[in-house]
Amino acid sequence: MTATSQKNWTGDPAQLLRVGEGFRLQDVDPAATPGYEGGKSAAKADLADGAEQFDELQERLFAQSRLDDGAPSLLLVLQAMDSAGKGGIVRHVIGATDPQGVHLKAFKKPTPEELAHDFLWRIEREVPEAGYIGVFDRSHYEDVLIGRVRQLAPPDEIERRYEAIVDFEKRLTDRGVHIVKVMLHISSDEQKARLGERLERPDKHWKYNPGDVDERQLWPAYMDAYQAVFDRTSTANAPWFVVPANAKWYARLAVQALLLDALERIDPQWPAADFDVEAEKARLAAT
Repeated sequence: MTATSQKNWTGDPAQLLRVGEGFRLQDVDPAATPGYEGGKSAAKADLADGAEQFDELQERLFAQSRLDDGAPSLLLVLQAMDSAGKGGIVRHVIGATDPQGVHLKAFKKPTPEELAHDFLWRIEREVPEAGYIGVFDRSHYEDVLIGRVRQLAPPDEIERRYEAIVDFEKRLTDRGVHIVKVMLHISSDEQKARLGERLERPDKHWKYNPGDVDERQLWPAYMDAYQAVFDRTSTANAPWFVVPANAKWYARLAVQALLLDALERIDPQWPAADFDVEAEKARLAAT
């Protein structure tokens, strides 16, 4: 059963959410649920069904690589404004499978050592190996988002980075890394409500960053920066997907569907035994 064969999907999220020619972020309703006609309760059941399929495909991907060093891998790139739900995607979607086959990296402010190298240096060190599902919680795109909005680099350097990213991702896909780039798109009002909830709950205070309020004041500039990212780096081999994320349940279900689509296209296979199965059965029976 594919993700979109579940009865509540009326369209293919891999097509509906893909950034194509003429895409405009301002036209995307963060509260929408494209291609899905079920509600929150239906999505919960569909997410559970998809989790079983995701777990099997991930195990097959990992197993295939044990005997094939050139086996493919999968990289999920998550970008979003603060509080958009990246952590929930990791917990509820990626968390449904065996962690030994997952490589999660949350990129923070660059260290002095990282700043001494090109911006992609620290990224290349975290690319998932054959058979792994990699997850970038924020990524190399911070260097053309914050870098542009906060003017941390001159315009000509930002332009260079767009081109460097496209070249970098082409090298990855050429060697068998399948890339799923997702922007979780929430509205400014929804972010305000989520940040407010963090302030009301002592168990969420650790998630609150006073700097988030400062960044909110730059919301239009960030939306322009995301549009530039889509215009410059959504390619045939590594397209962007914009997932409306005001409804957390929809965002989780949609990202799961995008990952299932990628894994189904990879079609990982259980590796054939490199020993005589019948002989081993006989040997085992004799013990």
